[in-house]
Amino acid sequence: MKSMFGGFVSSIEDPKLILEQNIRELNDQVPKMNENIATVKANLVMLRKEREKYEKLEKELISKVKSAINANRDDIAENYALQLEKARENIVHTSEQEQFAEKAYDKALQVKKAFMREKDRKIREAREALRASERAEWQSKIADTLEKFEVGGIDQTHDEMITRLNEKTAMNEARMEIALDNVDTKTLEIEIDAEKLRASEMVSKFKQEMGMDTGKKEEAKPKAKAESEGKIDISDETTEEADKDSAKTVGRQKSK
Repeated sequence: MKSMFGGFVSSIEDPKLILEQNIRELNDQVPKMNENIATVKANLVMLRKEREKYEKLEKELISKVKSAINANRDDIAENYALQLEKARENIVHTSEQEQFAEKAYDKALQVKKAFMREKDRKIREAREALRASERAEWQSKIADTLEKFEVGGIDQTHDEMITRLNEKTAMNEARMEIALDNVDTKTLEIEIDAEKLRASEMVSKFKQEMGMDTGKKEEAKPKAKAESEGKIDISDETTEEADKDSAKTVGRQKSK
């Protein structure tokens, strides 16, 4: 039953979750260890202060014993001497405890140092294993996707959609070319030139009204004189005929 239960537990265990839990537990051990080291350090500090207190008491008692002897009070000196003996015993005892506490503190620091080094190594190994696992999962997904690129699967659908888009693009480009071919660009150019000519004539009239276009007035006089004498410029007639033909072409285009 134990082996069966162990196999069942192993089958449902997730290595990733266990490694992540181990990392958390290792990190949680650090505050506890620091707390224990602080307790050892506090004991060392307490013993050191106690030893210093007994040493101070020793000096005071020595001074009192000497003072009592100088005062011919041996009874008082004997009393201080007994206290001095007890203080010296306390100094020896406290010093021994202090030495043990100091060794314990140094040992705790060494243990912490070794633990931190081992903790960092285990966490580094665990994280590397987790990253490797993530890479393996990603590669597995890619492998599954590549395996689905079959004739009747994603591959065929992919090529079919690309072919449809290319056909649609070619169709739109062809329609654009046909539409441009149907546009009479020459007629448009003639209309643009005619508009420029009308605009130029309007500006010339404004200049004449403002008395600025003197050169054209002088040119207009010989022309008027020639017309009055019955002389007609062939170039002007050609220009008028061209304008009429242009107007007719524009009218036919608009009617279409």
